[in-house]
Amino acid sequence: MTDSPDARPDTLRTVGEIAALARIIPRLPRGEHTLLGPGDDAAVVAAADGRFVVTTDVMVDGPDFRRAWSTPHDLGWKAAATNLSDIAAMGARPTGLVVALIAPADTAVAELEQLADGFADACAALAPGCGVVGGDLSVGSTLTIAVTAFGDLEGRPPVTRAGAHPGDVVAVSGGIGLAARGLRMLFDEGVDDEGNPDPERAAALRADEPRIVDAQLAPRPPLADGPAAALAGATAMLDLSDGLALDARRIARASGVVVDLDAAAVCIAAGVDAMFLPIVLTGGEDHSLLATFPAALVADDGPGLPGAFRAIGRVVAATDGGPELRVGGRPFDQRGGWDSFDDA
Repeated sequence: MTDSPDARPDTLRTVGEIAALARIIPRLPRGEHTLLGPGDDAAVVAAADGRFVVTTDVMVDGPDFRRAWSTPHDLGWKAAATNLSDIAAMGARPTGLVVALIAPADTAVAELEQLADGFADACAALAPGCGVVGGDLSVGSTLTIAVTAFGDLEGRPPVTRAGAHPGDVVAVSGGIGLAARGLRMLFDEGVDDEGNPDPERAAALRADEPRIVDAQLAPRPPLADGPAAALAGATAMLDLSDGLALDARRIARASGVVVDLDAAAVCIAAGVDAMFLPIVLTGGEDHSLLATFPAALVADDGPGLPGAFRAIGRVVAATDGGPELRVGGRPFDQRGGWDSFDDA
């Protein structure tokens, strides 16, 4: 039975797991690295390098997204994009995703088909050749999307957070601060008079400010620049998901150095005036790439930074008891960044 205007939509309760999966799985990309896909007890994915990188993440209705603001397609896209970005941040190419869904029993199967299309479209646009190789579907009170992603290092060592050296250039690829601005807009203008998320007002806002709102609801991380950074000799890198200041501190702490950001360069990279610098530094969920590179790359006779990376600061030696992060040479201690436990 399929949905029609004159009939109630099929839901997980009415069709059951087997029938629902029979409609969802064909919509998911197989991926060129898949040796055995959905249908058995486990998938088999090629790992030509002999090693693979793996990451996992969970999106939960409430702390991580609002269904009034995000379409099912958005949710599939964002769940794929956020995990693929973590793979790219290690310098690897994404090869496969495993997706586990918990959905209320009255969820329309058509919505899960749209969510599957979001996964497929994100893989095709952001990581061609990557597929959804398996997962699980269960019923629960809260829509939850759990994704595990795999990637191939292609013979290279992984780029971790711990390799930055004094003298390195700090650079970013992708937007910074846009997702936080989009979230702020949604909370300010995408709500009803009582402050509850409103789908019609959110849709109107998205039509007026698609670039900013889409950065929050359907991010487009620069995945190809992860392997490009590794090939260029990046010394440290991470997925810029929790805010520039917070994530820069993570590189500084892991590497035992200080990251000194150039405020003007950060604003130029973000494409904003200085008045937006605080939200650029403390806003999260951009899913861009933050990396450090040897200074020789940007010397007069150097090859330059790879891909779309732009220099926004430098790495300096740490001092006992000194700050992990500076902005314009001054300590930056302001708290901020994305933390889903803040409202838990």
